[in-house]
Amino acid sequence: MPTPSPYAPPPAESLVSLHCDDEIVLADKPSGLLSVPGRGPEKAFCAQSILSERHGPVLTVHRLDMDTSGLMVFARTKGAQRTLSRQFEKRTVAKTYEALVEGNVAQDSGTIDKAIAKYSLDRPLRHLDPDGQTAITHWRVIDRTPQQSRLHLKPETGRSHQLRLHLASIDHAILGDAFYGDKTRHERLCLHAKTLELDHPGTDTRMHFSSPTPF
Repeated sequence: MPTPSPYAPPPAESLVSLHCDDEIVLADKPSGLLSVPGRGPEKAFCAQSILSERHGPVLTVHRLDMDTSGLMVFARTKGAQRTLSRQFEKRTVAKTYEALVEGNVAQDSGTIDKAIAKYSLDRPLRHLDPDGQTAITHWRVIDRTPQQSRLHLKPETGRSHQLRLHLASIDHAILGDAFYGDKTRHERLCLHAKTLELDHPGTDTRMHFSSPTPF
């Protein structure tokens, strides 16, 4: 398993608040910042702690990997947290990602349907397991060169490391992936949570957010 690097997060101002009201806070998280506190006091600094200081206490609804950038929603009340969590469970939240992957992806689009083990002896890594949890990823090529391809990704499920593991499993690991690829191929993990669409927990209004890809 790769040796983890010391936690060296970017400054608080690199986390951009895009929307804030009485029920939710939506932010654009930079790569290298934990979504929620990790183990130990040195990992208390995270998106949740920054937003709580900035807007008042926020509650976790979902997570992004530390090295993944992009859109996250946090709840400001217990009721909003419950409502948003149900939306994620029922898959009514629509999420898309953008990634740069190794090599020239031959097909223009496709679906990866490979179950992922819930637990692994090599934490935090995951592995494919036919008896694991269902994991489905739809992908489409945006652009390609002989060396790399840019993909639009739409996961149906939200398993830990799903996109990273799925793309590595078809021999197109995400550039900069220290877990399932070659981290020397890029200075960061080239995976970005680009769009997020959800029903506002207070008004039921459908809300759509978008973030420009930083790589």
